[in-house]
Amino acid sequence: MIDPAGTRMYAEAAEAVDAVARQLAANQSANAAIAARLRERTPHTAITLARGSSDHAATFAKYLIETRLGIPTLSAAPSVASLYGTRARTEKMLCLAISQSGKSPDLLAGARGAKDGGATVLALVNEPDSPLAAIADGLLPLHAGPELSVAATKSFICTLTALTSLVAAWSQDEALAQALAGAPERLRQAWQADWSALVSGLSEARGLYVVGRGLGLGVAQEAALKLKETCGLHAEAFSAAEVRHGPMALVGPDFPLLVFRQSDETEGSVDDLVRDVARHGAPVYVAGAAPAGAIALPALSDHPAIEPMLQIQSFYRAAVSLSVARGFDPDRPPHLAKVTETV
Repeated sequence: MIDPAGTRMYAEAAEAVDAVARQLAANQSANAAIAARLRERTPHTAITLARGSSDHAATFAKYLIETRLGIPTLSAAPSVASLYGTRARTEKMLCLAISQSGKSPDLLAGARGAKDGGATVLALVNEPDSPLAAIADGLLPLHAGPELSVAATKSFICTLTALTSLVAAWSQDEALAQALAGAPERLRQAWQADWSALVSGLSEARGLYVVGRGLGLGVAQEAALKLKETCGLHAEAFSAAEVRHGPMALVGPDFPLLVFRQSDETEGSVDDLVRDVARHGAPVYVAGAAPAGAIALPALSDHPAIEPMLQIQSFYRAAVSLSVARGFDPDRPPHLAKVTETV
């Protein structure tokens, strides 16, 4: 029997606390300089280039930039450049290229295409000497340190931190900056949260929805991916606004939901969905304050932009235990490699 605490995934997820503290200290001056340039020449649109967990962080970036700065933020398809060879018209845009390795050919092609089209390219990458960093006009290293586990954990949390740092400096949001300064200690507390109810509840499950809204949608996407790759669970991520548009047909006693709830403008609509799903007899696990009929998972209250990284940190620890409980080895997901070089 594998000891969850002895796995590489567990150890690396636990390291997020120190990695975030390291990043906040190391990137302070670079972050301020990039934010000053963005205030001086504000882009009219931001586009994101990313795959996998990094693309889930890009979903978080979309909601953070649009709600804090009012700048439309869109996900660009790397294949437009890498396969179709089309040059995008990206004048006066900001391109956020997000990657753990900075090596995937399609992201490199997308970043080059965006730059050639006139965009300012900012790389958020864990490998500061990577080809992606060399292409970029600006660089914010993730400082996650070596991440050998196939399932990304600390690099994802470090990406959320880097994005939040950038937006806090860019928008000159002191409340967000102060909340971010406390993130390492809050992550330490989040790592200790007891989500054993989720582990026992999903140990025999065949599939589920993972739900978030707004700032919480990106971590819902990330959790769904981890449930697939480490736990052998068919998990689909949805916005709480979309579940009633068809997906509700599958909901019932044998089809659970995992919900990431933020204490912001989305909480009322998320709570309404949780109540409706619970009335259909579905088990509903809620990270955050849970309405009657749902199963509450301990989650720390904080600034709404900080809560998603705290919740996903608690989830990562539970995911390792769930993987083992379901007979998997979280360090050896079938058919997967650490670096995926998509063309």
